[in-house]
Amino acid sequence: MSHPTTAQEHDAHPKFLQHHFDTPAQQFDAAKLGMWLFLAQEVLFFSGLFVAYFVFRSWHPEAFSAGSQLLDPVMGTTNTAVLLFSSLTAALAVRSAQLNQRNQTSLFLIITIVCACVFMVVKYFEYTHKFHMGLFPGKAFHPQHLPKGIALPPDASVFFSIYFMMTGLHGLHVVIGIGIMIWILIRNMRGEFSYRYFTPVDIAALYWHLVDLIWIYLFPLLYLMD
Repeated sequence: MSHPTTAQEHDAHPKFLQHHFDTPAQQFDAAKLGMWLFLAQEVLFFSGLFVAYFVFRSWHPEAFSAGSQLLDPVMGTTNTAVLLFSSLTAALAVRSAQLNQRNQTSLFLIITIVCACVFMVVKYFEYTHKFHMGLFPGKAFHPQHLPKGIALPPDASVFFSIYFMMTGLHGLHVVIGIGIMIWILIRNMRGEFSYRYFTPVDIAALYWHLVDLIWIYLFPLLYLMD
C-alpha cells in the first residue's frame, strides 16, 4: 500500500484546516452557519429595542416628534451614505480575497475601516451637540440652549433615552467591527488568505452588512419622523 507524499499530505490537510474538519468546504460551511446563527441572535437583540421604540412612541407621540426635530438629518444622511459605501467595499474585499488579489483586499479593507471611523466621528459631533443642549438620557435630561421655536414636552427625555440606547449600542457594534476589520487586514497582509481560504474575510463582511442594515432602519425611525 503506497503512502502519500509530503506534498500530497500538505494539500490534503492545509495549514488553515482545523483538525476537527475533514475538508475546507466543511470548515467553511460550519463557519458560515455559525455566523448566520450569531447574526440571527443579533437581529433578535435589536428587535427588542425596535419593539421598545414603537411602544414608547405610541405612548409619547408628541415627545418623539419634538425630539426628532433636534436630530440633524444631514449628519444622519451622511452616516447612511458612509455605511452603504463601506458595505460595498467589504463585499469587494471578499471578492478580491477569492481572486487571490491580496493588495486589493487590503485596500478595500482599509477603505471599510476608514468609513467606519468617519461614521464614529460624525456620531461624536452629534453626541457632543446633544450634550451641549442638555439632552442627556434618563434623569440627567436638562434641556438648554435649544433652537428658537422648539419647545420640548416634559416627557421628551423618553425619546432621547431611546435615541442614545439604540444609536449607542449600534455605535458599539461599529467599534467592534473596526477592531475585526483591522484584525482581518493584518492577517491578509501576512498572506493568510487565498482563493482556498477566505472564510474570515467573508465572515467579517457578513457582520459588517448587519451593522449597515440596522442603521438603515434606525435612520428613518429616529431622524425622519413627522
